[in-house]
Amino acid sequence: MKKFDADYKLLEEMYEDGYFPGFLVDKVRNLVQEVIDFLESGEKDLEEIQEKFDEMTLAVNDLQEEFEDNGSELETGARESIGETVDYILKWFNIDMDVEDAIRERDW
Repeated sequence: MKKFDADYKLLEEMYEDGYFPGFLVDKVRNLVQEVIDFLESGEKDLEEIQEKFDEMTLAVNDLQEEFEDNGSELETGARESIGETVDYILKWFNIDMDVEDAIRERDW
């Protein structure tokens, strides 16, 4: 069971950009952390991993209205930050999956 890189800052670009309310970025980070916790358990089944990423992505989709209500939106900057974070996670855990497949359920 491999632990995730404690030095990696999840969603760093979103946190650094004042356009994204910190408390909402925290919600996205918590969803990402659930996937990391799942992967730290040693799961290697790609279907199970994809299902977990789908759950995360659908939950992020559900946050769009809350972002809009707070003067923000899940747009290019968010998409890139989330994508970079997911890509790092995939590489860290040696998961042979394309980042676009991992977040295939996104509508942002």
